[in-house]
Amino acid sequence: MEKFTKLTGVAAPLPMINVDTDMIIPKQFLKTIKRSGLGKNLFDEMRYDDNGNEIPDFVLNKPAYRNAQILVSGDNFGCGSSREHAPWSLLDFGIRCVIAPSFADIFYNNCFKNGILPIRLPQEDVDKLMSDAERGANATVTIDLENQEITGPDGGCIKFEVEEFRKHCLLNGLDDIGLTLQKGDAINDFEAKRAASQPWLSL
Repeated sequence: MEKFTKLTGVAAPLPMINVDTDMIIPKQFLKTIKRSGLGKNLFDEMRYDDNGNEIPDFVLNKPAYRNAQILVSGDNFGCGSSREHAPWSLLDFGIRCVIAPSFADIFYNNCFKNGILPIRLPQEDVDKLMSDAERGANATVTIDLENQEITGPDGGCIKFEVEEFRKHCLLNGLDDIGLTLQKGDAINDFEAKRAASQPWLSL
């Protein structure tokens, strides 16, 4: 997966609590097992009307936020069913970081496994970033994972916490497969020794 080191981009405000995974990517779009192509259906029922036309007032349809890479939202983001399509759709749209006071556990874990950085912050810090995000195209925020800092458009700095192992994986672009491949030599050595000592297992 793509490494996450430092991200500078527009932050989009989504001041809603309990944004569940069916809101993020509705169930009718879960037929695919591909990670690409889901961005156009991100927040589908809020982005489009019954005729498939964009709803102008929805934040990601506004010109200033069409290329947003950071999403600032409310408490309990990603609740509901455990669909991994939710982070897939965010990533395919271009969102690399979601900031909220809290996340549903499964969604939170799935973000790290797909190269998205979910950041938990106290409500007062989220409120400040939400206010910054409402500036539209001027809502440029920098996320520095190495130093665990968020720098707002006015230069203000907010520190955030992230588990060391998850940080290591994001900085190095390591998902579960990548972590396994790091042990490739040891795996190959084990398989060779097993084939030599127990050749009947290879039949």
